[in-house]
Amino acid sequence: MTSTPGNSMNAWVVRAPGPMATNPLSYERKPIPRPSAGELLVRVDACGVCRTDLHVSEGDLPVHRARVTPGHEIVGTVTELGRDVTGHSVGDRVGVAWLRRTCGACAYCLRGAENLCPNSAYTGWDEDGGYAEYCTVPAPFAYHLPDGYDDVELAPLLCAGIIGFRALQRASLPRGGRLGIYGFGGSAHLTAQIALAQGATVHVMTRGAQAQQLALALGAASATGAYDAPPEPLDSAILFAPVGDLVPVALRTLDRGGVLSIAGIHLSDIPMLNYERELFYEREIRSVTANTRADGEAFLAFAAEHRLQVTTHRYALAEAQQALIDLEAGRFDGAAVLCNAQS
Repeated sequence: MTSTPGNSMNAWVVRAPGPMATNPLSYERKPIPRPSAGELLVRVDACGVCRTDLHVSEGDLPVHRARVTPGHEIVGTVTELGRDVTGHSVGDRVGVAWLRRTCGACAYCLRGAENLCPNSAYTGWDEDGGYAEYCTVPAPFAYHLPDGYDDVELAPLLCAGIIGFRALQRASLPRGGRLGIYGFGGSAHLTAQIALAQGATVHVMTRGAQAQQLALALGAASATGAYDAPPEPLDSAILFAPVGDLVPVALRTLDRGGVLSIAGIHLSDIPMLNYERELFYEREIRSVTANTRADGEAFLAFAAEHRLQVTTHRYALAEAQQALIDLEAGRFDGAAVLCNAQS
């Protein structure tokens, strides 16, 4: 059964990875993909603009497939089912996120750590993503979405929200603890709300007055420059900014036994650490690698119970490259979202 019109669509492709000033993306007509067995064809109604898309476009993360279409915070409508699909119907609203496929058979998958699967594949990196009018997704990796949010609000939840949720878990914040957040974009402004709902005190260190004002408006106890010290020692911290120079800065703010969680897939080089000043007293650094579907489902359940304020800035699909340029320049707070005119 299908409701898919025509045979071609508008889509962005990574033409030649490089700095945004060189226009690494190209806006083209492409064939509408067909769903394979076990897959859904999804009409993209909205797609969030993630910093990972910027890293793929600029070559910080080398593309896994030539001329790939970026985008992995996708909210859309199922228009066609591949063979042997269960649990989804044409017309369903679904979410498509970063993790696209795992093997299901390796030691990591079998122990519930599918985010570490060495045979995993990713939306907008290994396979075409949501900077387009249509995309496909394996049905077991498509999320059912909570009510109470429109498509544009939901889009950032599918990576920014899920990864922030996992980063907060990795930070081992004690109940009622003191959390520091470095960088305050799409993921951080959602993670701060999760931590606040759990009773934490949140301190934000970030560049830009606009981001600092948003942090305070959402309930942060303080908001200062990225390299400034918070007003009290921290039990945990999360680094969202892809800036390795901030790692020793953040470690020095931690109280004894504190944990620094690094949320990004890409980070510039970390300077040499001083063991006594930055790691002694059992301070820890933990990385975050993608997420499991269980993480995504738990976060979306949380979002259904706790109405999150999702700060978004809308761009037309044809403006995707400009959205990435604005993201790189820090021209907006919250998250950018591409909106399809057809939806």
